[in-house]
Amino acid sequence: MAQRRKLCVVTGSRAEYGLMQRLMRLIDQDDALELQVLATGMHLSPEFGMTVRQIEADGFTVNARLEMLLSSDTAVGVTKSMGLGMIGFADEFQRLAPDVVVLLGDRFEILAAAQAAMIARIPVAHLHGGEKTEGAFDEAIRHAITKMSQWHFVAAEEYRQRVIQLGESPDRVFNVGAPGLDLLRDLDWMDREALAASLGLSLVAPLLLVTYHPATLGDRDPVDALTQLLEALEQFPQAQVVFTHPNADTGGRRLIEAIDRWVATQGERARAFASLGQRRYLSLMRLCDVVVGNSSSGLTEAPALKKATVNIGDRQKGRLKASSIIDASEDSGAIKAALARALSAEFVGQLPGTVSLYGEGEASGLIRDLLKQVSLGSQKTFFDLNHFY
Repeated sequence: MAQRRKLCVVTGSRAEYGLMQRLMRLIDQDDALELQVLATGMHLSPEFGMTVRQIEADGFTVNARLEMLLSSDTAVGVTKSMGLGMIGFADEFQRLAPDVVVLLGDRFEILAAAQAAMIARIPVAHLHGGEKTEGAFDEAIRHAITKMSQWHFVAAEEYRQRVIQLGESPDRVFNVGAPGLDLLRDLDWMDREALAASLGLSLVAPLLLVTYHPATLGDRDPVDALTQLLEALEQFPQAQVVFTHPNADTGGRRLIEAIDRWVATQGERARAFASLGQRRYLSLMRLCDVVVGNSSSGLTEAPALKKATVNIGDRQKGRLKASSIIDASEDSGAIKAALARALSAEFVGQLPGTVSLYGEGEASGLIRDLLKQVSLGSQKTFFDLNHFY
């Protein structure tokens, strides 16, 4: 019997785990593959919900836990966390000896994993490359991981072309769509009553789901920008507001403190959660009236669920945006106007016609099948665009 191919999936945040959950399940169920789960970053932090427990509750074995996240979220603190990650990934990759390391996205812990895998000559499969997010240093991290990866599973044809523009051979770049949409096809959805009981809210309309992360390349103080959002929310006193805390990015903890202070002044109409978990988060998105903030889920999953998104600031600037997305600057007046438009009968009436720009929810199976077939090896050739002429 042929030896099973070992695929090590590295996950450091609740969001990225949710996007890869179905892929992990398909790998785990495949007799030709062996799933290795390496949990790191926010998954191991009580401050961010200790979400490694959710991975285990979902039935996965966590093969390695890599502590790397310092309590500081300054630029120096984040950089030192990356250094700890590099050391830890070197040890764990040597111990686990995977055939392929599977990485998604653009966070600093994923960059540390890519660097360690590259030096160890372990080929990397990268998901969600080629995208633009001009307001955050995630963009530079994403493109750097592309250059360290052997195979690329992108969410749209425009992103495939951009990865090729970075010098990756077209036969290594696959447009499979966004794997996060796969979960929408078979999620065990929570109904309004069960979700209301779980969150401690009545979930009456209008219901706003808010996630706001620091724009790490912005010149503006992220707390000042968040204050503009909070002032806009106060103009809708009838709305119920559910916040999910930002990630462990530079300046994120100050945002968490500001969000919690604001929620404490809002009585029974607002709640904030370190992590909702994928099932509660997506169920809430399905029931809410508007997704608000600067999370990529407002651009990917929300349009697939035919939900309006108010996308604030430049953090997601450059990404493909469906017709259900309303952009707003980090100004309370602009955010208020965008929210009013998103809640208007005219805009709501257009939402059923929203077309997802990120595939049909079949990415995980395609990625699994391709990872079973690709030839192993870390060496690759730079693809020069002059070959097209």
